[in-house]
Amino acid sequence: MYPTQTALPIDPRSAELPRAREVNEVTRAAQQDAALSPRFYTTDFAALDKLDVTPVREMWDALVAEFRRDPNKDHFKRNAEFDADFSGMDPKLRQQFIEFLVSSVTAEFSGCILYAEIKKRVKNPDVRELFGVMSRDEGRHAGFINHTLKDFNVAVDLSFLTKAKKYTYFQPKFIFYATYLSEKIGYARYITIFRHLQKNPQYQFHPIFKWFENWCQDEFRHGEGFAMLMRANPEILEGRNKLWIRFFLLAVFATMYVRDHIRHEFYEALGFNVEDYDQRVIKLTSQITAQVFPVSLPVDNPAFWARLAAIAANTDALTRARERGGVVGKLQSFRLLASNAYQLVRLYTMRVTRNAYRADPRMSPVW
Repeated sequence: MYPTQTALPIDPRSAELPRAREVNEVTRAAQQDAALSPRFYTTDFAALDKLDVTPVREMWDALVAEFRRDPNKDHFKRNAEFDADFSGMDPKLRQQFIEFLVSSVTAEFSGCILYAEIKKRVKNPDVRELFGVMSRDEGRHAGFINHTLKDFNVAVDLSFLTKAKKYTYFQPKFIFYATYLSEKIGYARYITIFRHLQKNPQYQFHPIFKWFENWCQDEFRHGEGFAMLMRANPEILEGRNKLWIRFFLLAVFATMYVRDHIRHEFYEALGFNVEDYDQRVIKLTSQITAQVFPVSLPVDNPAFWARLAAIAANTDALTRARERGGVVGKLQSFRLLASNAYQLVRLYTMRVTRNAYRADPRMSPVW
């Protein structure tokens, strides 16, 4: 599941802090609910119980067979590369890498909890099996990431997070839109990083990136599960729901863009220009989601990117305004928030692309 991220309240130079304090700090950071942080969700389980996948039964059974084979069951095993000494990592990069891992583990664990709860609460055998195997995968991802955090003497207390994190209620269709996008953009992000590091190994500052190729196949497959659920229940892709789809596309793309530009040093350490990286990922995600969603955002329009850039610049300035405080800081903050709202409205009202219906919404992850 794709992570949105939030800044951690830790000093990258504090490697000598006691372990218990660092664990508490990253767990508290993961617990926070902010505009750019991963959330935990709950939904209408009775409505999920009524879902019927008969219209896509042949494709559904083929997808479930892939899940049953569990092609990545032996993938998430560490090797000697993880035993290397990373103490010489640049302090700011260390902080941003930890932030990346914390937001990732929170997002993966969020999916694990939601999917497991759906399996527990519904009786529909198709829904139970799909969400059961997806929960298995997400739990495996979360554990693998958290082990890497332990290498840096920090970790997220996942059992505490389960109890302490606030849960946001979403209707099932909103869960479908959000998690479908989350899984697909997660695939696009991971495969873009993996392919880039294949060609430019000098930028691979940690071995976890070598696991991204197979890992992102899980993300892609999870997205296909939600694609099947939406295609089997086409009413959630029609009428006014197109406006909601448009909203979720913009929310996910804008959140990723702003977050990545705030943390641009992390991507530069990987050898990316952050603007190029985000454009590649968002355009790839748009190409993938056009298989299912009836509309796509105008990601080939330069005005789309100019407005996202304005939001990112405003958000950066907003941090400084809030740090300044006082009347002037509050006035600056209000102006910047109003400007962001205006830019988001302009983005939302741009002309979208209407996508043709495709008999088979499934795709092969070939990028």
